[in-house]
Amino acid sequence: MSQEATIDRYCEAWSDPDPAQRAAALADVWATGATYTDPMVHAEGAEALLKHIAGVHSQMPGARIVRTSEVQVHHDVARFAWQVTLPDGSSLPEGLDLAIFDAGGKIKRIIGFFGPLGSR
Repeated sequence: MSQEATIDRYCEAWSDPDPAQRAAALADVWATGATYTDPMVHAEGAEALLKHIAGVHSQMPGARIVRTSEVQVHHDVARFAWQVTLPDGSSLPEGLDLAIFDAGGKIKRIIGFFGPLGSR
């Protein structure tokens, strides 16, 4: 799977309303022991991340994570922008994730940021 396809499958794991489908999508791309960190949470392993995603779905039913940029990659690191889209068509401010891949092409770490970068 290409790194772009891996990122898209990862976004599907965040977006699917069905917990079993979310788990299947994440299993396709998430390395054993991988970590997810954003300003609100640090999750170690797939189960912890799936629990966090379930919490997001309970707070924002029907929300989807949509990739809004190309996936830029160098070495084993990628960055991409994303946005939470709500069922009524509104969205939250765009975020940015950095993904680090293992030797097999799975995600071993995600570091997420919310909102645009401020000007200097």
